[in-house]
Amino acid sequence: MSSLVVENLSIEFGGVHAVDEVSFAVEPGETFAIIGPNGAGKSTIFNLISRIYEPTNGSMHYGERDLLDVPAHKVIDLGIARTFQNIDLFEQATVLQNLLVGRHRRMSRNLFRDFLFIAGARAREREHRRKVEDIIDLMEIAHYRDQKIADLPYGARKNVELARALCSEPSLLLLDEPASGLNQEETDDVSFWLDDIKHDLGVTIVMVEHDMGLVGRVADRVMAINDGKLLAIGTPDEVRNDPAVQQAYLGTAA
Repeated sequence: MSSLVVENLSIEFGGVHAVDEVSFAVEPGETFAIIGPNGAGKSTIFNLISRIYEPTNGSMHYGERDLLDVPAHKVIDLGIARTFQNIDLFEQATVLQNLLVGRHRRMSRNLFRDFLFIAGARAREREHRRKVEDIIDLMEIAHYRDQKIADLPYGARKNVELARALCSEPSLLLLDEPASGLNQEETDDVSFWLDDIKHDLGVTIVMVEHDMGLVGRVADRVMAINDGKLLAIGTPDEVRNDPAVQQAYLGTAA
């Protein structure tokens, strides 16, 4: 498995330093949380890792690969998948169809052979569907399998987006506020799934999250940022008790 290493990462928008010389590393098998007030630069870091944005300065490596040499549409081929703050699913397609989209990077590039649907193509189709069914079972969304996304409640849509990312069989999963908009019961479910994803699937997780209860339950380490700058990195308790972090969140040091 590969490590994610980010060094001196920076980006400016109109002279504003959205991310300013931020460095961190995520070890294989780790759950790493990024926290900070609104506008701190958390999602911007995800957009840089995903290659949606081009950094002004710094470097990013995933294993031996230099992420700055990888176009956005090829990041998934490195085993890096992500979810978004704003759910981005095909509204008029079913849950099953959306999850099969997540298998795209694993699918054949031989259009002629797939069009004829010969024995090999049929076998691959069965394998893709088996993988999707495994994720459906993991996420406990079998009862939604044939429903359109447009007909689902918000919490179920969040679960489907996470499931679609898992269908790509990632080694690194970037989760942008997985508990946003969820009630306490749904958030508890997320904590159980994240534990299963880490331990049963062996996926490294980097998550941006505001729910500190969830962060405290699932994160091995936490990085706090504010105004694009690194404040602290450590265990959840270490970061929670850091005076600079308390200043950023509460307006006063302990």
